[in-house]
Amino acid sequence: MAHHDVHHYNLDQKFDFKASTKKSIVTVLVIGIALLALGVIMAIFGGGHEAEGAEAGHAFHWYERLYANLWINNVYFTGIAIVGVFFFAIQYAAQAGWSSPIVRVMLSFGNWLPFAAILMLVTFFVANHDLFHWTHSYLFDKNSAEYDSIIDGKGAFFYWPMEKGTFPVFYIARMIIFFGIWIFFFNKFKKLSLAEDINGGTSYWYKIRSNAAFFLVFFAVSSSVSAWDWVMSIDTHWFSTLFGWYVFASWFVAGLSSITLVVIFLRGQGYLEMINENHIHDLGKFIFGFSIFWTYLWFSQFLLIYYANIPEETVYFLERLDSDVYGPFIFVNLGMNFVLPFLVLMTRDAKRHGVFLKLVCTLLIVGHWVDIFLMVQPGTLGHNGGIGFMEVGMFLIYGASVALVVLGGLAKHNLIAKNHPMLEESYNHHI
Repeated sequence: MAHHDVHHYNLDQKFDFKASTKKSIVTVLVIGIALLALGVIMAIFGGGHEAEGAEAGHAFHWYERLYANLWINNVYFTGIAIVGVFFFAIQYAAQAGWSSPIVRVMLSFGNWLPFAAILMLVTFFVANHDLFHWTHSYLFDKNSAEYDSIIDGKGAFFYWPMEKGTFPVFYIARMIIFFGIWIFFFNKFKKLSLAEDINGGTSYWYKIRSNAAFFLVFFAVSSSVSAWDWVMSIDTHWFSTLFGWYVFASWFVAGLSSITLVVIFLRGQGYLEMINENHIHDLGKFIFGFSIFWTYLWFSQFLLIYYANIPEETVYFLERLDSDVYGPFIFVNLGMNFVLPFLVLMTRDAKRHGVFLKLVCTLLIVGHWVDIFLMVQPGTLGHNGGIGFMEVGMFLIYGASVALVVLGGLAKHNLIAKNHPMLEESYNHHI
């Protein structure tokens, strides 16, 4: 392969977020709003039959389904945003050269984090009792008929240092600290990366690398704990010791798919000329590998719980597998996130061609949303859940909003880190 000269490419290109592109995304947003409104109206006026599945003493309300949807999308798109920053940090920690022209694309996903933080906090304060059983104070009252010794035993994890059942200080503090530090590192990476464009040299690369090391250690802990806080605590009695890994794997595959779609989109628009099918192949291998990793974790969690057959563990799968509402989605989940990507991306050629990757990435972005849906809805809505207009609408609203924020952030600065010390390596990258 001929040796390319760095100066052969336009390194000062900026992504022009065209009005036509914005219009397409806003159209999706409007369709989402319409579907959500339709879903809400149907839930309000068609709410008669839903009461039969509700537990005794609890009438089901349409807004509970709305809250569950907000939560699913908050958790899901927060994951995609933080994975962008995580994958950026990995490139520096691993001293990877192949990815140097696309590190800005990865980092741009972090632009969603401040929005995610606000949405997450607001949703929690509005909807906590409807989403999280552990927020009810009577569970911690030993004199109450509703007293729950298991939840009481876990109470300090939410309420410390205050009295159990009052205000979940510890829980809220974790949420604020995690988002705060994630946003801090995102801004730090962005600042150093942009300064490198102006001043050149290798010092910025080393600074980003050392910051990346700190971020990755923090991310390892915070991504797991946030998975327990935001998802596992919905089913408060149940726990899984690899749940943090499992949610991370789901986030990571969805994040990689989103990054890959943006890279393919940019190439289609004539940007990133130095990205060739070798780079695309690398992204394809990551997606292929990590969708298998996700499946391995899904299966490990399932197999151990199935084999041990302990009631408080198996209840999690029983309320999903035995349910008319969620049972079929278990198979949809495995089909979309493992079987189809595995079969489509198996060959070398499939990983090198945009058309296959576009298909698989879209499939995985929807598929991992279904995965988070299956983690959240059964514990919050019981038999009253499902996927209808409300779910599809909310997903489109969030997806379009994230696209506007991420692409808007990408358009503000140079698309390529033009003084990245390893650009030369990336041009001559072939596998």
